[in-house]
Parts: sequence; structure tokens; C-alpha cells
Amino acid sequence: MLFSHALIPTSKEAPADATNASHVLLSRAGFIRRVGAGIYDFLPLGYRVLRKVQTIVREEMDRAGALEVLMPALLPAEYFKETGRWDLYGDVLLRLRDRKGGDYHLGPTHEEIVTDIARREIKSWRDLPKTLYQVQVKFRDEPRPRGGLLRGREFVMKDAYSFDADEKGAAESYERMRQAYVRIFDRLGLTYRMVQADSGAIGGSTSAEFQVLVGSGEDAIVACDDCDYAANVEAAEPASAAPPTTQPAGKPERVATPTQRTIDEVAAFLAIDKARTLKALLYVAKDGPRAKEVVMAVVRGDHALNEFALARALKTSEVLPATDADVERETKAKPGFAGPVGFDAARLFVDRDAAAVEGGVAGANETGFHLKDVWYARDFGGEVLSVRQVVAGDRCPRSGGKLESYKGIEAGHIFILGTKYSQPMGATFIDEKQQTRTLVMGCYGIGVSRLVATTIEQHHDDNGMRWPMSVAPYHVHLVTLGKDDALVAAARTLYDALEAAGVEVLWDDRDERPGVKFKDADLIGIPLRITLGAKGLAAGQVELKPRTEPDPKKAELIPLASAADVIAARVRAAMAVPAALARPSV
Repeated sequence: MLFSHALIPTSKEAPADATNASHVLLSRAGFIRRVGAGIYDFLPLGYRVLRKVQTIVREEMDRAGALEVLMPALLPAEYFKETGRWDLYGDVLLRLRDRKGGDYHLGPTHEEIVTDIARREIKSWRDLPKTLYQVQVKFRDEPRPRGGLLRGREFVMKDAYSFDADEKGAAESYERMRQAYVRIFDRLGLTYRMVQADSGAIGGSTSAEFQVLVGSGEDAIVACDDCDYAANVEAAEPASAAPPTTQPAGKPERVATPTQRTIDEVAAFLAIDKARTLKALLYVAKDGPRAKEVVMAVVRGDHALNEFALARALKTSEVLPATDADVERETKAKPGFAGPVGFDAARLFVDRDAAAVEGGVAGANETGFHLKDVWYARDFGGEVLSVRQVVAGDRCPRSGGKLESYKGIEAGHIFILGTKYSQPMGATFIDEKQQTRTLVMGCYGIGVSRLVATTIEQHHDDNGMRWPMSVAPYHVHLVTLGKDDALVAAARTLYDALEAAGVEVLWDDRDERPGVKFKDADLIGIPLRITLGAKGLAAGQVELKPRTEPDPKKAELIPLASAADVIAARVRAAMAVPAALARPSV
């Protein structure tokens, strides 16, 4: 492609709302343009990258035995109403009505629709297993779309769904998808970790995320330095201490803390470590069997509550902090003085580390007072479980090694759904014994358009993007310095030879200053830059410089006569799929 014929509107300025690297660079390099909040055009270079990501995803889905389908984006409300997600999704769901008043929505995900395909088309155990996938635009009314392609209201997603006869088969399908995801992210050239995760509104179990490790990531994850354990902090559990088996006789001591409400204030006032205090937090379950019920969660004073863990314990989609009025009604005290002593044990959830505190300090459920020498079991009860946030330095629940913290961007998510959707929708089959049984499902998603931005979050420098060869818009950026006929003819010969060898070339043939061309080349980030000028032509040489090499003095000079062969060989080497990844799964 000739630069002069292309649409590559580079700019020195970034959009006013662009704060992260990928949003800034993709906009400045002319890959994307904003249409509205969380809605973007893909311009030619950006679309080339998107298509390459899609190609890798499709190849690995096909290799794993999945079958591609295409489901509609405009969906009748009846399917989400059938499973209860019409209400559960709330304001995130983009709803609309047709001219006859019928309820519809734009698909944020397609569990119900694919389950409808299965209940219509899968009749017998002989039809199993099946995995269906699509690459399609999704819609979610994000309250705060941000980060360009990282969190939008319209985005491209690959969603796959497996159907099996039993849990064993579902686990095998899950493993095939896990292996496919590993191959996808390896081929994309990303540094990532697979981590335990919470299933969220989609539901199910055996949930794992593929987190791309970047300093700008919005997800916090922890990983063990001694084994392969890794988890999103929402799902991570620490290796916690066990509660003491015996407690001394006696009862707590009531002490006045007239203006001390926070853990920091109480610990300083009583001259104790925060780890000896108990923090009591009141929450309300949003839905589920304990909807609207006020519960108390107790964590150690130096720890933070993991709201996702509490929600899982309550079997609700979300927990909401109780209002001040709720706190006063439940504890008979102002906020800041709540404690577990005297609180209904049936509505009390105690973190394991909090239960292990010996002779701690807790709110007295009386304004202006706290209790000293508080012991779990002697003075208060409640269900003991892990409900605190894991932090760096905690011990691994598997090996006891130390957990390290990282920032990541979720690029893929895999679940075993079980019968969460197939049972309410009546998706059944006839087994070998002629018995009717419910299909067991799995769900596997990849944010395809998000991966375009995620790649840049991990691969960029101060000058611009640095695309991996596998998804770069072009393999080679050919820069000519001058418009001399002999120079142009030599560049044309090289360009044609590279194209004939299967190398994708962007040739900057513009009548611009060298500085402008080099700055644009760095910004666009194509993996190999070839420079040909009058001096090089006279010497029979071209300059070869990888985009990953920051020092301009380290460019390599190669003979012009063999340049096409040398460059094509390097592109092939960079694009080669390792043998371990090339083996099919099925």
C-alpha cells in the first residue's frame, strides 16, 4: 500500500478525553476515530489489525473443534425474560421497542440465544459434544465508557458456548477451550496470566480470566511466587489463620471512645495495632434468597472487605452498603460504633483472620463506646469464611508461597455454566438409556476489539506503538528519502519483490521531510522499517531497523540486492507458530 493512496490521518494531538496509552496512540496514528461516548470507527489501519486478531481467534477456535455461527444482535426480550436476565442486567441492557410496542434489546452476550439453538437442534447424546462460536458486535450501556476501545458501549467479541452430556464432558470442553486460549494469546505476542475469577452476572462455576499484564490495567490480580496459583482479587483467597480453639473466661470491657469512629482513630486512641481491631460493616443483598436483608461482615481492622466474596456467600449478584439509617436501626448506634457482639449470628459473616484475633477491639453498638478483649465464639458467633481482600505479601492458599500483586486487563474469560441456562430454558437431550437429561454448558469469551487496545497497552514506547508481527497492520514500513527516478525505481522493485514473497508493505512515498516520515513510522509502529535514500542506493544498501530497537544508531545495513529475501525470511520467522501451538487439539 502506498502511503499517498492510504487513509492514515496521523496527528500530533490526542483527543481531550484520551488518558491511557492505547487511546492516545490509536487516535493519533489514525487507527480509530470517536463517533460517540464508547463508540468508535475503525479506520483502515485499525481495521487491518482487528481482522488479524479475528483471524487468529477463528483459526484456534476451528482448530479446537468449535463451529462458527452468527446470531442476531437485535434480540426479542422473551429470551432474557425466560432466564431472569431482563431484570438482572438492569441499565446495562440497551432496550428498545418496535413499532408494535414489542420489547427488544441489543445483545450484550448470547447465552439464551445459543441455548435456544441447542434445545431446537440437539436431540440425542449422539449429537454431543458441540461447541458453537461467533465473532460479533456486542452492546452494553456502560455508565462510564473510557479508555477508547478498552471499555466501550459497542465492541467486537468472540463468544463460544459448549454443550455436553455431563460435568465430565463439560470439563473436557473447558480444557479444550483453555488450550485454545493459551494458543491465541501466545500467538498475539502478549504477556498474560490465567487467573481464578468471579463469574459475575453470567453465572456458573470454574471461572478463569486471561489477564494481560500491564501497569495501566484496571483489574488487580495476585500470583504466587512459588507455584502457578493466580487469581483476580475478587476471587482470590488467602491462606488464613484458624480461629483459636479455646478462649479465656470473662467478658469484653466497655471503653469510652467519644469521637473515635474510624479504625485509625480507635487504634491510635487505645494505642494498639490495627490488626487487633475488628471492623464491622453492614450490607444489603441486592437480590437472591436474602434480598434486602441487612447483614454484617467482620474483617480485621487492617484488612478490606471483598464485596464479591460476601455476595457469593449471600448468593446475590451484588451487595450494597447499608444506609446510615439501616446502621442505626440494626445496631442502635451511630455509624462508626457497630460491632459483632450482640448482633444476630444468623446474619453475621466473619472473615477467618478476624475470627483468629485474640482479645480484639470492636464497636459496642453504642454511640461513643467500643469493647476491648473481644473473642470470636466466646462473645459473638456467625459464619466463618474468607471475605477479605487479598494483598501482596499474603500467603498462597495452595503452596504457602508469597503472593505478588499485578495490574491487568481482562482479555478473555472462560466458565463452566452447568445448567444455569439449559435448565430454565428446557434444553434437554435423550441419553443412551433413553432418559431425558439437561445439557451441561460452558461459556468462553474474548474481547476482540479490546485486544487491539490491550496489545498497545503492553507494546508501546514514548514515540508510538510497537505492534507484534502477528497483528501489525503491515509487516514492513518502507521509507524512501527523495523522489529521484532511480531511487523510486529501486524502491518499486523492492516493494514488488516483498509483496510477491507474501510480505505486507506500507510504502511511505510522500513528498515529506525525513523527520516527518520517521516520526509517523514510529507512531504507527510497524515491526520493521526499511529506509532507502540516495546515499544507500549509491552504496547498494538499505537500512533495516526493528521498531523495538530504540537506538537509531543501531540500524542494520543490508545489501539492496538481497534485501527482499532477508526481510521476507525475518517476517516468516516472526510469524511462525511454534510446533507446540501448531498441533491441533482435536
